[in-house]
Amino acid sequence: MFAKYKKSQSKPANGQAPARPATASLAPSTAAHPTPAAPPKSLMRPAAAKPAEPVSQDKERKRKERLSEIKLEVHKALLDNLNLAALEKATESDLRTEIAAIAGETLEEMGVVLNREERQTLNQDLYDEVTGLGPLEALLKDESVNDILVNGPRQIFVERGGKLEMTDITFKDERHLLRIIDKIVSAVGRRVDESNPYVDARLADGSRFNAMVGPIAVDGSLVSIRKFKKDKLKIEDLIRYGAFTEEMAAYLQAAVATRLNIIVSGGTGSGKTTTLNALSSFIDNSERILTIEDTAELQLQQTHVGRMESRPANVEGKGAVSQRDCLRNALRMRPDRIIVGETRGEEVIDMLQAMNTGHDGSMTTIHANSARDGVSRLENMVSMAGIEMPVKAIRSQIAAAVNLIVQASRLQDGSRRMVSITEITGMEGEVISMQEVFRFQRVGLTPDNKILGHFTATGVRSHFSERFKLWGYDLPPAIFEPFAAE
Repeated sequence: MFAKYKKSQSKPANGQAPARPATASLAPSTAAHPTPAAPPKSLMRPAAAKPAEPVSQDKERKRKERLSEIKLEVHKALLDNLNLAALEKATESDLRTEIAAIAGETLEEMGVVLNREERQTLNQDLYDEVTGLGPLEALLKDESVNDILVNGPRQIFVERGGKLEMTDITFKDERHLLRIIDKIVSAVGRRVDESNPYVDARLADGSRFNAMVGPIAVDGSLVSIRKFKKDKLKIEDLIRYGAFTEEMAAYLQAAVATRLNIIVSGGTGSGKTTTLNALSSFIDNSERILTIEDTAELQLQQTHVGRMESRPANVEGKGAVSQRDCLRNALRMRPDRIIVGETRGEEVIDMLQAMNTGHDGSMTTIHANSARDGVSRLENMVSMAGIEMPVKAIRSQIAAAVNLIVQASRLQDGSRRMVSITEITGMEGEVISMQEVFRFQRVGLTPDNKILGHFTATGVRSHFSERFKLWGYDLPPAIFEPFAAE
């Protein structure tokens, strides 16, 4: 029936169905407990009580456990019967037909009967195990999922709309999870084991992958996947979603087009890379751009773009190429602008020097909670580079190199906002002088925990207004006038 992809010599199936594991009793204890006295009235909000698990959910869980046991046995039969070398040339339809045929014969030998829906689910899971990333495959295909977070084989969380939620998807056990991790990292020529317990990699679709295994990960291997969006958000999309206003977009367009050096600051998951991608759309198509990243995520639409990605050391501890190495080499490649995906270490000194030596309009992101914190972090990273410089000299270099700090933030309701746009105007004594031009003004919280607020200008005229005018971007004074929401 399935001779095309079957191994020439395969082990005969034993024909015995696996024994069902005994089910432990889940009945709650009926022991009496004394009724506690009523506590005094508290100002704290009551914690949400966890509802009891309905009987229907308990049956569904047991059904999934049974299907998982069956899938494990059928998967073993697949590995015994499929000629994996021949699968590389097989079409998707041929492979699905072959898997369905082998699964059907194996179920018949096991004496297991499944309904049509269960059989379709089993065949899809088996297909994902053979060609994809097993249980994670469905989450990777789900467009509404931004992040996938695995805490051991039994806990898989996803982020949707800025909020974390737990899924009902699980791995069979830790060995199953480790097999999927090894499948990912081996595809990009890396390894993860006890001697090298953590790894960064990039999936075939560009998604960022990080894993940490035992003994460092105590309760099971930890995996995080930041999904790569094929359709990047444009400026118009971000305005429509309320990330910032049209007036702020007009200001940022003038800032990028007139080649101001811009830093996008924010916390993890605040939308820094999305903002950087959107800002890059304002760059003229005639300019030569070089991008440098640890994991290539930027998707620039210009014609003349050179992309570089750093590389970790190999098994022997050699061959590492850092962002600083890429940045130094980029300076010799005649770029008009240099865009660094994220500055987090000693490469900051080269980035500042590039901004000061004719590469105006360069951009990067950093982790910081405010514009002032961002400047302090730049100072700290310069110190990390091992260069002995007076604090005033470091600050003078930062003030001369950086023109604009765009602060992105993920608020408590999961929404992402551009909460501040701040200009660096120079030095006053030993302090870097800054002025905020736009901000997001919070005014309250709805009963369902949605942020209430509005964007407003601060009333400060841009320090770069004359520069904008000379480059043909004469912004109307009205966009810098503050306003209150109705």
